[in-house]
Amino acid sequence: MAIKAVAAVKDLFFVARIKETARMIGTPLTIARTPEELTAALAGAPDLVIIDLTAGDAPTGGWDYDRFFAALDGARPRPRVLGYTTHVLARDTQPLHARCTRVVTKETLTQELPELLRGGVAA
Repeated sequence: MAIKAVAAVKDLFFVARIKETARMIGTPLTIARTPEELTAALAGAPDLVIIDLTAGDAPTGGWDYDRFFAALDGARPRPRVLGYTTHVLARDTQPLHARCTRVVTKETLTQELPELLRGGVAA
C-alpha cells in the first residue's frame, strides 16, 4: 500500500520527477515550497516528508530550515523525514542530517524514489 507523502522541494526538475513517480505508483503527494505550505500539508498526516537540504544556500530566497523543522517537530505524529543533498554539499548540510530519519544524495533519491514512496523510510 502506498503512503501519503509531502515533498518540500524547490528544484523544478525534482518536483517534476517526484510528482510523476508518485502519480505512477498511486502515492498521494503534496508539494510544499514554504514553511507555511509544509505546515498546511502536515495537517493531512503524511507518512513521509522529502526535503531538499540544499535549498538553504540559495543567494536569494534560501529556505529557513529552522522553520521547516519546527513545523515537522510540531506534527503529531511526526512523519519520517527523508533529506537529500549532493555529494558536494554533504558536509555543508551535515548539521541538518540529525533532524532527518535518513539522508541520501540526489542520485540515491532518484534511484530509490519508487521504493521510498511505496514504503517510506525505515526509522
